[in-house]
Amino acid sequence: MTQATNPTPIQKYLTLEDYLAYDDGTDTRYELVSGKLVEMPSESDINGLIVVILMFALSRFVRPDRFRIRTEIAVSGYRATVRVPDLMVLTEEAAAALQGAARSILLPDMPPPALVVEVVSPGIENEQRDYRYKRSEYAAREIQEYWIVDPAAEQVMVLTWVAGLYEEAVFKGEQRIVSALFPELQLTASQILQAKMD
Repeated sequence: MTQATNPTPIQKYLTLEDYLAYDDGTDTRYELVSGKLVEMPSESDINGLIVVILMFALSRFVRPDRFRIRTEIAVSGYRATVRVPDLMVLTEEAAAALQGAARSILLPDMPPPALVVEVVSPGIENEQRDYRYKRSEYAAREIQEYWIVDPAAEQVMVLTWVAGLYEEAVFKGEQRIVSALFPELQLTASQILQAKMD
């Protein structure tokens, strides 16, 4: 007598359209990573304070309507991927593309933002996501600058898009952040990371 076996269920990968229509009836936020929903944990207080510090420092150079917190951005990948940076600074063209949109998402046919910022949460998986995967995704999306603020490593990495790849610079302690987008910025790594020290 042969025993019936249950076939392995086929993994369904979501398309961008599936993701945009997805609603599980909860307030859970997700990123779409290579066609799979990945639940986003709630942000730590430190991460939130770092975003506030950056917005305050950049407000001298950026109009308030150009800042976005938790705005989604569709990026390139083998399968559909949508990221939700901690902070985004829009270009004039990206702001115009989002004007009047029903959902705050930069789709593939929209201009990229000028800057995205990710604040690294503890854990090796988060480090790999922010330092490795998002780096290549944001470069492919031609985002001019990508900042990785890492409270655990006590550093700020500024990645500047040059000819399809990011060139990196790491700032620690009292080193002044050097940004091509904001050349007059007077801000040190310690000032950004002060939320961790308070």
